[in-house]
Amino acid sequence: MNAHTPAPSILDSAGVDPERARTLLGEALAGADDGEIFVERAESESFLFDDGRLKSAAYDATEGFGLRVVAGETAGYAHASEISEAAIARAGASAALAKRGYSGVAAEGPRPTNAKLYGDANPLESPSFSEKVALLEEIDAWARARDPRVVQVMASLAGERRTVEILRADGRLIRDVRPLARINVQVTVEREGRRENGYSGAGGRKGFETWITPEKWREQVEEALRQALVNLDAIPCPAGEMDVVLGPGWNGVLLHEAVGHGLEGDFNRKGTSAFSGRIGERVAAPGVTVFDDGAIADRRGSLTVDDEGTPTGRTILIDDGILVGYMHDRMSARLMGLEATGNGRRQSYAHMPMPRMTNTGMLGGMSSREEMIASTKRGLYCANFGGGQVDITNGKFVFQCTEAYLIEDGKITSPVKGATLIGDGPSALTRVTMIGDDFGFDPGVGVCGKAGQSVPVGVGQPSLKLTGLTVGGTSV
Repeated sequence: MNAHTPAPSILDSAGVDPERARTLLGEALAGADDGEIFVERAESESFLFDDGRLKSAAYDATEGFGLRVVAGETAGYAHASEISEAAIARAGASAALAKRGYSGVAAEGPRPTNAKLYGDANPLESPSFSEKVALLEEIDAWARARDPRVVQVMASLAGERRTVEILRADGRLIRDVRPLARINVQVTVEREGRRENGYSGAGGRKGFETWITPEKWREQVEEALRQALVNLDAIPCPAGEMDVVLGPGWNGVLLHEAVGHGLEGDFNRKGTSAFSGRIGERVAAPGVTVFDDGAIADRRGSLTVDDEGTPTGRTILIDDGILVGYMHDRMSARLMGLEATGNGRRQSYAHMPMPRMTNTGMLGGMSSREEMIASTKRGLYCANFGGGQVDITNGKFVFQCTEAYLIEDGKITSPVKGATLIGDGPSALTRVTMIGDDFGFDPGVGVCGKAGQSVPVGVGQPSLKLTGLTVGGTSV
């Protein structure tokens, strides 16, 4: 990605003179603090193979723009699916109402960058439609042949290519072309009338070829089947307070939900986060370092520039247990007197940007997972999480474990089902007693929701041991 857009731009191809768009933007932003025109053209497709047949195949193409005017703590926003000079003029007039006589100082634009975090692959072009359908048929047949207990297979592919252009008040037109692909496999097994599921998926900002070699998609099937078979033997999880060992990678979703949202700048500026006003305080155990990094090549949550044109990078949020920073878009950074961190994200041109995570994780430590388990007399080993809920005002969370085991006398014993972890993020971080040497990211399947907007994200962590967490299950 180059900070200066090669011709033709989306505006050019829509018949809009970029210079005229700059003039209209300038008129809308006169006296405002910040703003931009965000132009987007996106194509996406998805395939779902279920119950032995192609259940759905969908294609969608959208384009449009949004114009934002920021005046103090107020933002005016207007968007349209029609990209034309007339539509931009109308949007500018509407969004400019946010000023209502306000007179501010135009914020300095984001710094330019020549970074390029992903290639130009178009997941919609390769493989072909028929090849994608044939691949899903093959996955279904191979999974059913792996074990006679397999009674249902669900396999899906999803890909998109999104081109965005951000016209800044200083006249720069910033362009980013964002590929995204994903494969998912779910397997259902049955034994003596009992059915259990297992799930696996992978993806990132590349074409499909990275994940659809026979070796790669068979890994997904094997993992989904393994989880399902484990759950066939699972017993009800006992409830109570116990030590918990979390596996690496995807389990970072707990960190994302219970802590990450609370470290987004807008919540802290408004004082609604459990972490508000606590910069410089100890909020986690020694050794706990939490980061957000949108500049990791090809990862699902990465962006060369965010949706305001700010280059992404690594932001340290908690350093050795001390809260040192928040994630900011341009508005929250300006209002808090800080620098934007490249975390201004939006679902589409129809949405205003807000502080959002990219790839969020906790750095690794020195302990092995085996040491954590051996040091636990009675506890729970959570290998994989499912869904969860969190209240960012106090950090309280509830998470379901999709694969978990009892730890008894330092050894993993029975698999359990129905296990939930209950606690609050700030408190949970203080209960970390061992940090693993096996940091890993999730396989590339994360989706984050906030204020009705969904964006792709990544999570990561090493194995962790936490003491005294509340485990929900079956009373004993």
